[in-house]
Formats: sequence, structure tokens, C-alpha cells
Amino acid sequence: MTDKKYFQKKYFLVFFLIFNLSKLYAQGGEVYGVVLDSLNNPIEGVHIKVIPSDAIVLTDSKGKFNLKLKKNHYTMEFSHVEFHSEIREINFKKYAVLRFDVQMKSRTTVLEGVEVKDEKKRETGVSGMETIDAKNIQNLPSGTGEFNKILSTLPGVVSNNELSSAYSVRGGNFDENLVYVNGIQVYRPFLVRAGRQEGLSFINPDLVSNIEFSAGGWQAKYGDKLSSVLNIDYKKPDKSTGSVNLSLLGGSVHYEGNNEDRGVSYIVGIRHKNTKYLLGSLETKGQYLPKFTDVQAYVNKKFKNNRTNLGVLVSTAHNRYLTIPEKKQTDFGTVDRSYRLTVAFDGREILKYDTYQTGINLSHVFSDNFKSYLISSVVKTNERENFEIEGGYRLCDLNNNPSSNNFDECVVIRGVGTNYNYGRNSLEASIVNVEQKNEVYINNDLLEFGVRWDQEKIDDALSEYAFIDSADFSSITENRKNEIHLNSQRLSAYVQYTTVSADSAHSFSFGTRLNYWSINEQLLVSPRLNYLYNPSGNTNYRFAFGFYQQPPFYRELRDRQGNINMDVKAQTSMHFIAGLDHYFTAWGRPFKFTAEAYHKKMENINPYDVENVRLRYFANNDTKAFAQGIDFRVNGEFIEGTQSWFSLGILNTREDIPNDGKGYIRRPTDQRINLGIFFEDHFPNDPSTKVNLNMLFGSGLPFGPPGRDDLRNAFPGDEYYRVDIGFSKSINIHSSAKISPNTLSFGVEILNLLGADNTISYTWIKDVENNQFAIPNSLSARFLNFRVRVNF
Repeated sequence: MTDKKYFQKKYFLVFFLIFNLSKLYAQGGEVYGVVLDSLNNPIEGVHIKVIPSDAIVLTDSKGKFNLKLKKNHYTMEFSHVEFHSEIREINFKKYAVLRFDVQMKSRTTVLEGVEVKDEKKRETGVSGMETIDAKNIQNLPSGTGEFNKILSTLPGVVSNNELSSAYSVRGGNFDENLVYVNGIQVYRPFLVRAGRQEGLSFINPDLVSNIEFSAGGWQAKYGDKLSSVLNIDYKKPDKSTGSVNLSLLGGSVHYEGNNEDRGVSYIVGIRHKNTKYLLGSLETKGQYLPKFTDVQAYVNKKFKNNRTNLGVLVSTAHNRYLTIPEKKQTDFGTVDRSYRLTVAFDGREILKYDTYQTGINLSHVFSDNFKSYLISSVVKTNERENFEIEGGYRLCDLNNNPSSNNFDECVVIRGVGTNYNYGRNSLEASIVNVEQKNEVYINNDLLEFGVRWDQEKIDDALSEYAFIDSADFSSITENRKNEIHLNSQRLSAYVQYTTVSADSAHSFSFGTRLNYWSINEQLLVSPRLNYLYNPSGNTNYRFAFGFYQQPPFYRELRDRQGNINMDVKAQTSMHFIAGLDHYFTAWGRPFKFTAEAYHKKMENINPYDVENVRLRYFANNDTKAFAQGIDFRVNGEFIEGTQSWFSLGILNTREDIPNDGKGYIRRPTDQRINLGIFFEDHFPNDPSTKVNLNMLFGSGLPFGPPGRDDLRNAFPGDEYYRVDIGFSKSINIHSSAKISPNTLSFGVEILNLLGADNTISYTWIKDVENNQFAIPNSLSARFLNFRVRVNF
């Protein structure tokens, strides 16, 4: 059976199970539904009064409610301080189960003594940020439990390496994404060259309460990057809970609590990741000893006046990676011509990095119309990368004739030689920033402005070289040795104004950012505009335009040969975006369809090559580029009580390097088609038994031989496809103790269900005739993971 037929058969079986498990059986005497605003956003905290019983319930964070009633006729009153009340009559004579959704209209008046947040809600709608339910993170089958894997199921987001938390968005690279946690900017490791070396990404899924993501066209209040912004809120718990999560690849513990008398809430999380068993499925066999551990805490303090709030974020990460490779065997080629590369290794690779970050977010409400924030953070990192590996290789033609006596054996030796790689790299960085932000409500409009100062001290020492010693030649392929010592200042500021028409049909947000870096002394001005049109209440039309300029970080100053260019300027991208959000009901359940077309015109681009997850920049600004495409996503309750989605992204991104005579060529992240599926199901009448499916497909990325700029990105790579599936069973535990387990979950995950042999990079080998061969380096194989989770 071919791989294609095998994939189609598995695909059909998985969705056949999903379809048949989606049928639920009704239960009697139940009313449930969702309360929405005029933009179909869920409303939390709606009071639902049932007459004549006088029972009162509140909607949850998703606007959902559920009531079990005994009599045949009731009157239900829906009320909220920001919306007009609604009345519904309920009659059970014909139906045992009744579902209905209620849409409430916003009040146009401000009640004295009540803080009205309707303006903030409307502002969120025009921002272009996509909201993701944090609960889906816990259910995502993933080898490493990384938060960022949920992003790869969104349209326009590419992550073709399950061992890495890095992702690219709409043709951008890994360095072009902004990440905030409770308003505090966070960073990913700097020296990592391969996904298998990565520790834990900063975001701890156990601590997350709210997720917002934009793939382009975000507002001026967010920072200066080219591709995306991810805004995370950590929890502010109102009760004491916790969890313990264990698997073959590591585990996590978290605890959250609240002291109402002192106005303090807190949440603490500890994670440990050990991918030893997963790395054992790689083609390169040897001793893998990875140990990644981090501790995070977020403490929130409300002062007695209830107008001042202080949040403190503390994080420390200690990561160690040691590998002693022993051997590798790779078969590649076509049906007509097959080859085998056999490598025996000597040496080791050691990576150590420690990161510490502390941040505060102090907010104060001066009046009902004026709120101010003071945000500050300190980041310190110390990273060491030491490797010295020698690999003796043999490249041969493989006998692929099954009827032959020497089938699957080497018949012709094409090349014998040695690869040697050496590196002693170190980085010490200290980043301090202070930001002051303000929100001023002017009637129904919102004015936001702020200023930020950053100080960066970076000492980066690079020393690495590589050579090939073959039968007829010996050549040095890499030789880089230099140091960067930066002590720089950055200043940035923004102002933006959001206004909503009287009938709420039109929403505008326009603003600009300023940015200055002391190294290149470049002043940047980045105007941005967002517009939302809501003519009917069920469909939003969105338009965005803006300049997004990314001042260089230390990495962009070093070219591919290791030379330093301190005059590198900021890269510029103009975003043109048009999209729509359509809310509809199917099978009596809410759904949302999103479509977005975009064009990004880029100038002063600093080109780069990708080596696994490491970027090698050209360290200049002489290139033009563009990215254009369209993204689709439909999400909702395909299975009642769950959230699933299907995403499709179509992309074309190219760049034109002057004086190379080639015109526009594909960029390294030009993945033309990107399909992502996240699907959740459960057994009929048994929501405690769940099935979760995560499926990714991406067309091949371009690549070319090293040192051959005339063939840069000239060849199409192999497609990336991956299916992860997880099965879990939850058991409720009843106990009267104050702190005791209340839920016990057992899970089994089949990672890389189809056994896809995905390629992350290529090793280039020359034979005795000086012909070059691209030998693929594969990612992890199929892996069975067991998971246990206890909630208390």
C-alpha cells in the first residue's frame, strides 16, 4: 500500500469515528444556551432569574448557561448592567430538552457609580485579534506539551518541527513574532540551533486564562515586529485549585489560590521536560540526555480602594542538553535510484542556558474614564553552546531489486570521508524595560497612549568551524569567529484612538508608533488603521492597513560569514488586510467562519537562510519582498459542548535580492498550502471519555545547497504532514477534604499516527566525482505516550 493510500485510509477511519461518536442522547427537563452581544461575543455574568421559582444563575466566561427545571412553564429574565434586559417564555409540554440563544442589546447610557466596560469590548472587536479558548491547550495531543502547538493549527501559522516551539506567520521568520504575558514582553532562547535542543517555551499552559493572537494588521499599541503578536493573560484565581500532570516526556505541577481578605491571588507552576524517549526515535542513534525545567509564578494584589492593582511575574528556566551521537543510517532517493548514507560519530554536543525574568504590571483607575499602567521587566540569560563532533561517512548506491540476492545492500561506493564540526559559543544578555500606558474614555471613544524605554546589554561570542575530508579533497565549509558587545537604548511611544458610531455599525481605530535605537540612530514612524463594519449583527467586515517596522536585534547584525555590520537598519512591512467574521448557527449550536485576504509589501529586508531553527542573516537591507495569500477558518461546536476548528492558509512569498540576476525567488518560509485541524469528540452520554485529534499538512519549503547563492531556494522540499491523536478518560473523585483530588484523568497519545517521515533539514555530501547529494534529516517517528493528570 502506498503512503498516499495509507494516509487516505487513516484519514477516512479517523473522521468516520468522529462522525459516529458525535451523536448525543437527550436528557429531560433541561434548558441551555448562550447569551451573546450584538457582535455575537459571549457575555459573562448575565443574571438569569427563573419565575416562579426565583432561582438565579450566572452565565460563565463563554456566555453559557444550563438549567434543570421540573415544571412545564417558566418565565426567564436575562439582565446585565451593560445590556437591556430580555424576557423569554419557556414551555416544556412538547420538548424535554430546549436550547436557545439570547442576544442582548448594549445600553447607551452610563449608570452612575458603575464602571461600564462596553467601550473596551467594542475596541477588542476592531483590533483584529483572534481569541482562543485556553481550555483547548490541555486537550491538545502533543509530544512536548508546548503551548505554541495550538497556534500551528491556525491559518497562516507554520510550525514544521514538533521538537521546537518556533513558528512563522504568513511568510515571516521565527524572530518576527511578539509575545506578551500580562502586558510583559517575553523572549525565546537565543543560541538554539536545532529543535531537539530547545527547552520549554516561556508560556506555561496550566497558568493561561486568555489567549489573543493576530497574524497581521494589529493596532499601534502593540510593538514593532513584522509578522504577529500573541497576547497572553495568566490567571487571577478566585479559589484554591491545582493539578499534577505526568507523562513519559515529563510533567508539570501547578497550584492557584486566593486570599480575599488581603486581596491577593496567586498561581505557581513547575514544569519538567525530558524528551529522551522521543529523541530515541530519530535517525541519529546515541545517548540523549535532555533536561529542561522551569518555575513560574504570578501574584496579583488588589488594594483596598479597589482602584489599584499590582501584578508580579517571576520566571526561571534551567535547561541542559547533552547528546553523544553514535551512528546514523539514511536511505533516500527515488524508486529507480536509491542511496544510503551511513555515518559513525565521535564526540558530543552540550548546551546550557539559564534564563531569569521578573516583571511587574501596576495599574490604577484614577476615574471611571481614566486608567493608567506602569509595566517593567528585567530579563537575564546566560547561554553556552559547546560541540565537537566528527562523523565518518559512507555514501553508496543501494540495490532496490527485491529479487536480487543482495537486495537492500550497498553495491557501489560513491563517497567516503569525514565531517568535522566544532563550536564554542556563549551569550550573556541583560534586558531592562519600563513602559507607561494610559487609557482615557471620551464618551464612547477610547484614547490610548504610552511610552517605553529599553536597555540592552548583550555579549555574544561566536567561534565555530567545519570541514569535510574526503577521498580526493579536503575543504573548510564554515569558519566563523567574532564577538558582539552591545550596550544600547531603545525608545518607543504610541498613540491610538478608537471610536464607535452611535448605531455600533462602524468602528475605527487609528494610531501611530515611534521607535528609536541608539545603535543605528534611526527614527521610525509607523501609522496604523483598523476599521470594522457590522451591518447586520451576524457578520463583521474588517479592514486594516499599517506600517510594521522591526529594528534589528543583535542577531541581525551578523552576516552568514560571521562578520558584524553595525549599520543594519529596520525592516519595513506594509500590511493590507481585508477580512470577515460570520457567526451562524448549525445543528442548534454556534459557529464562526473567518476569511482574511492579505498583502504585505516589504522593503529594506534583511534576507536570511534557515538551518533547522537557526537563522543566518545577510546583515544588509538591500532586498525587496512581498507576501500575499488568503486564510480561512471555521470553528464551533461540531460536537456539542466542545470546540473544534478547521483552518486553511494559502501563501505566496518571494524576495528580490539586487544584482543577483534572478529577480523574485521563493523565501525560505514560502509554504504555499497550510492545513490545520483540531477536533474534539466524546462518547455519547459520556463527556468524560474524549478523543482529541490534531492534524497538520504543509506543502514543501524551498531549499538549496550551501555556498551556492545561484541555487538558493531553488528546489522544493518534501511535504510536511502529521497526525496526533489522544484518548482520555476522566473520573470524578468525591471527597470532603478541603484540598483533595476531584478529577483523575488517564490518557494515551499516539504521536505521528501515520508514521510520517518528515524532513527538517538537509546534509550535503559530495561523491568522488564532486557531485552533491542532499541527504534529508528526519524528525521523530511514531511514538506512544501515556499521560496521567490529577486536578484538585
